Amino acid sequence: MIVNRRDLLKAGGAVVVSFAFDALAARSSNAAVQPGAAPRAQDGVKPIDPAEVDSFLAFHADGTVTVYTGKVDVGTGLRIAVAQMAAEELGIPASRITIVDGDTARCPDQGGTGGSTGLTRGGADVRQAAATARQALLALAAEKLNRAPGELTIADGEIRPPAGAGVTIASLVGDRRLQVRVDPKAPLRSPASYISVGQPLPRPDVPAKCSGRHVYVHDFTLPGMLHARVIRPPAIGATLVAVDESPVRAIPDVQVVRVGSFLAVVAPDEWAAVCAAGALKATWSDARTLPGSDGLDRWTRAAAVERDQAVVSRGDAAAAIAGAARTLSATYFWPYQSHASLGPCCAVADIKDNGGTVWSSSQGTHGLRANLSKVFGLDPARVRVVFLDGAGSYGTNGGDHVAADAVLISKTIGKPVRVQWSRQDETGWDPKGPQQLIDVRAGVDQRGTIVGWTTDMWLPAQASGARALLAADAAGLAQEHGQGAGAITQNGDPPYDVANARVLVHWTKETPLQLSNLRAPGKIANVFAVESFTDELAAAANTDAVAFRLARLTDPRAIDAITRAAERFGWETRPSPRRAAASGGLLKGRGIAYMRYKQAENYVATAMEVAVDPRSGRIAVVRVVCAHDCGLVVNPDALRNQVEGCIVQTLSRALHEEVTFDRARVTSVDWSSYPILRFPDAPEVEVILIDRRDQPLLGAGEAATAPVAAALANAVFDATGIRLRTVPFTAERVKAALSRGTA
Repeated sequence: MIVNRRDLLKAGGAVVVSFAFDALAARSSNAAVQPGAAPRAQDGVKPIDPAEVDSFLAFHADGTVTVYTGKVDVGTGLRIAVAQMAAEELGIPASRITIVDGDTARCPDQGGTGGSTGLTRGGADVRQAAATARQALLALAAEKLNRAPGELTIADGEIRPPAGAGVTIASLVGDRRLQVRVDPKAPLRSPASYISVGQPLPRPDVPAKCSGRHVYVHDFTLPGMLHARVIRPPAIGATLVAVDESPVRAIPDVQVVRVGSFLAVVAPDEWAAVCAAGALKATWSDARTLPGSDGLDRWTRAAAVERDQAVVSRGDAAAAIAGAARTLSATYFWPYQSHASLGPCCAVADIKDNGGTVWSSSQGTHGLRANLSKVFGLDPARVRVVFLDGAGSYGTNGGDHVAADAVLISKTIGKPVRVQWSRQDETGWDPKGPQQLIDVRAGVDQRGTIVGWTTDMWLPAQASGARALLAADAAGLAQEHGQGAGAITQNGDPPYDVANARVLVHWTKETPLQLSNLRAPGKIANVFAVESFTDELAAAANTDAVAFRLARLTDPRAIDAITRAAERFGWETRPSPRRAAASGGLLKGRGIAYMRYKQAENYVATAMEVAVDPRSGRIAVVRVVCAHDCGLVVNPDALRNQVEGCIVQTLSRALHEEVTFDRARVTSVDWSSYPILRFPDAPEVEVILIDRRDQPLLGAGEAATAPVAAALANAVFDATGIRLRTVPFTAERVKAALSRGTA
């Protein structure tokens, strides 16, 4: 019998599901969600100094340890990985470690969480502090046991001599400060002796998330907290002319907040706020400042250029191409894209007496504290920002903006306020990943050697799209430019042996929409262009795509990644395209793409199988195999989750996602106009983790995204003979290209 949810509820039925979790769940509690959670008592009023071990570690009398980090876990598994790194150096089980992340009153400032630096900087700082603590603990135990420190070992939270009784860490320093400065030269444990690092330990946040007990920022409440909704103008840049409050007077206890052109309603509960926001009548000025998204590639090429910058210059690429036996060129375009967080942004603020506390899912709580304090005239020493989990964003979405909304409203009315954006706010007003127009040109000699390569990029200058906080902008408050698009010029040159290469960026003066760093900023579009064009070169040479790449690589780690991905995929050595019809009239193909992230970090190779329906133009991704080398692997399970997430999210971006706008506003504001990949369309994904314990660890929150779009486009070419050079590869776009016989 098949019973749907609606029928079950009509019948008054109920289903009770029980779970049992291991002891690790005890370490998932986060004191930061408690309104009264204060800075650590052991710190007193002393500022948190990242040069001190006590800023990162607190040892407790019960044998547990709290680790404090300014980096935050946005679903990447950072908490368990940092716990494993600290546990390894301290000689205690990771299950005894609790992580507090992103609380500006309790955690050191380690910069924002981005660029895959959560472990490479955040975790590395904690590890060095733990290594320093280990040396100090050994010295303390040596004095107590009358032994030389070199004779002692730490295991399971106990410092032990070769024979006889030892002493526990808890008895030595439990609930007291170590008062030791971090020694950057404190020796780290050898990877050969690792017990915790490299193990697939479960994430401590998962049990509470599965049982509904985990407190997201959306769930957080305060006594006397009010609910607010912000009313946005119908056009970007419009100003508020007049407000008619009479329609909301029928809703009890609703307050209208107006500061300049910033307009919001405040109510005792969320539904009343939603109703009041819909009922309030506001008159706005007209504003039509946008060029419209139709023909955005042409607008980008014609836009005024602020300056040109050569980010890669090797040899004389222009001369090499001019003298080549054959030249090829192509243009690729990546559109504006939204973070498209499944849950709209939310924040809570309690501002009074020139300070207060903000609860936010910001990826940079210390930076947010500084910005909010400056913009709203608060004393930064009296402002605290507490990180709470939010919906996934993987880049700076509207989280900082909604925090500013909450701060402005709370400061104005003097009460704690919760602000949640609507879906239309989230997709219409979040800062976007930028559009990128990329021209690629290369020359090859008679043997097929790439003798010259040029990449020309049209990218928005950082200042042009780095607009300030929406609330402050509407309120007319002075502020500096906000978040830009991130490092968007990297990976514009091929990772292969090319003696003459140039990457030239044309920085445009203006950009229509506010910018932000969206997962793998810039690199995802640049690799799409570079690896698609590499495939075009291979096809022009009538050479297998894998063989073409391997013949132009000397780095053994690069060769290993491509070889492993191809072997596990079952790669058939032959030129593309195949264009062979399968059952049902579907066209099947396979593609591959490779890159070294930022040309200095992770090695990733991705092979992909697709089936294209020529009648509808729909692309179905059947299977993906990814070989991923990020050096030392801290937690293989969390890493595999990250790589899988990178692949699925980027397939969504490549197949479906594109911000559209007219002359006044963003028009892709819901799941119909801004669709994302659905669960039934997710492919089979296999991840090969290449663990290199003799190599430094590299962050893995972004790298696996970069080759996905190129592998997809190359697979479509193999299936159809059609090159797709504009993202997203919608069914309509594919069908049109098939009918023309060209992209």
